[in-house]
Amino acid sequence: MSIDIRAVSLNREGGERLDIKNQDINKIVEQILKEIEEEKTEIKDNKTENSSKGDLGIFPTMDEAIDAACKAQNILQNDYSIEEREELIKAMRNEISMHVDKISRMAYEESGMGRIEDKIIKNNLAINKTPGTEDLRTEAKSGKKGLTILEEAPFGVICAITPVTNPSETIICNSIGMIAACNTVVFNGHPRAKKTSTYVIKVLNQSIIEAGGPANLLTAVAEPTIQTVESCMADDRISMIVATGGPGVVKAALSSGKKAIGAGAGNPPVLVDDTVDLKRAASDIIKGASFDNNLPCTSEKVIVALDSVADELIKHMIDDNAQLIDDTVSLEKIILNDDGSINKDLVGKNAAYILRKAGIKPKCEDLRLVIVDVELDHPFVQEEQLMPVIPLVRAKNFEEAMEIGVQVEHGNRHTAVIHSKNVDNLTAFAKKIETTIYVKNAPSYAGIGAGGEGHTTFTIAGPTGEGLTSARTFTRKRRCVLVDGFSII
Repeated sequence: MSIDIRAVSLNREGGERLDIKNQDINKIVEQILKEIEEEKTEIKDNKTENSSKGDLGIFPTMDEAIDAACKAQNILQNDYSIEEREELIKAMRNEISMHVDKISRMAYEESGMGRIEDKIIKNNLAINKTPGTEDLRTEAKSGKKGLTILEEAPFGVICAITPVTNPSETIICNSIGMIAACNTVVFNGHPRAKKTSTYVIKVLNQSIIEAGGPANLLTAVAEPTIQTVESCMADDRISMIVATGGPGVVKAALSSGKKAIGAGAGNPPVLVDDTVDLKRAASDIIKGASFDNNLPCTSEKVIVALDSVADELIKHMIDDNAQLIDDTVSLEKIILNDDGSINKDLVGKNAAYILRKAGIKPKCEDLRLVIVDVELDHPFVQEEQLMPVIPLVRAKNFEEAMEIGVQVEHGNRHTAVIHSKNVDNLTAFAKKIETTIYVKNAPSYAGIGAGGEGHTTFTIAGPTGEGLTSARTFTRKRRCVLVDGFSII
């Protein structure tokens, strides 16, 4: 920086004049700027002092990951206002949005599941439609006895377990919501998606640091295992457990003795009555059930159609890139294990790939969905498959359709879909099924904000009742009471 002046004359206290030349002023300015820069560096070093052992939040041991998250949470809570947290979240959204194509491809290649183009949609949903600090609210009550304020405060350090089916999406979504609520997070990614999970955590942490935030708001171990999950859940420094996955991990979280949020499995039925546009219903079911090869727990898993419209519905689905398979035995041999469980090697695979494995020729390489017309007791109906093979069960009337829908949902209270123009039918099934998400006349993914109103989340807490989680889900209520003060009425 240079100041182009010839000379400056200043009066001293005794009237003495001091001439300061241009070069002297430049030296003074340079010294001031240097001191400002050193001060900025010192502040930044203080904020990131606990990052030296980790690699942008990734640590060799769970103890180090939790310790770093604890230090970071203390800084976040004490030094950052809600407005400053929102700036960090804005930086996270902006940065990770530039990596969407890469992380979508990484998740596909690492897990061998789903479709890249659908993962791009899911990641963008998590980035753009996960609520930030605007989701938090403070309530106040005043009267003759004074003033009471009800605030949403952080839990502290959260242990978050993420699935292989939505690794990047769940981390992005949880990171935004949990940091908005002033928590830090220790992630336990699925071993089959650890590279993707690690990459996303590093990118998010880097964006936070560059925006002036503390290091290690998000941490994880480099090699996640069952043992790291167990040690994280058991650690006294962990205040909350958020488990997104199957029934096993949810059960473990609920048995921890800590505040736990469980997002478990689902087996969503989709009912079709005789009042709808069957062509549109067929298209919507294919879109939802084949989305990311049926990996989302919200996706349609079983069609329950009135017998009077089932054949026409199937015809429209075939016309819209689905394939009806009569040889269910060949499919059963490759999809089901000897004990009746689902073959995990086929989870999230393309429909054409699954048919070829069964020795059946697909009608096209980019086949979206396989349909099998079966009875209620068929294992494809009763087990959540997480693949683009959907069973269709026929019902004599709508009452029976509702009974079948409730039965196959297994009380998970996760998601249900219905196609009907009859308001009474829409209402009746909603009351019977009691699911967390209930989608009417649209693909299932409308329930998480894709083509439907409302925010997005990939942690849908049916077992513990929080529903579609957001920032306020990760807070605890605190009441502050001032008696005989601020009373002006």
